[in-house]
Amino acid sequence: MSDIPEYFKYTAEHEWVRHEGKGIICVGITDHAQSQLGDLVFVELPSVGTTLERGDECAVVESVKAASDVYSPLSGEVIEINTTLEDSPELINQDPYGEGWMFKLQLNDSDDLNELMDAAAYTGLVEAEEH
Repeated sequence: MSDIPEYFKYTAEHEWVRHEGKGIICVGITDHAQSQLGDLVFVELPSVGTTLERGDECAVVESVKAASDVYSPLSGEVIEINTTLEDSPELINQDPYGEGWMFKLQLNDSDDLNELMDAAAYTGLVEAEEH
């Protein structure tokens, strides 16, 4: 079973969201997602200042097996990206919920966080996919 931190929120597309306060969220892909992809070799991140709508394709992760789009979990403006991933995409494999974070958004509406799955709901989704 994949590692699923209790205090994060999740999407059906396997992105995680950590609320950092003041309407700022940190976004990455889940442990389950990175394990399905395999060893990551390239990451393309959104540009700082980009305005995203929930569900927009905003990043790409490429592994030795496949390329996969990353979708914005909520609407807002990209205020920071993890530039370390440009040279070290494997950080997503090694530490998906820590050093492997992808970007930060200033949310249009913090209440939108309530539309995401909690850890229990995401665990159910992963278990359903694995069977």
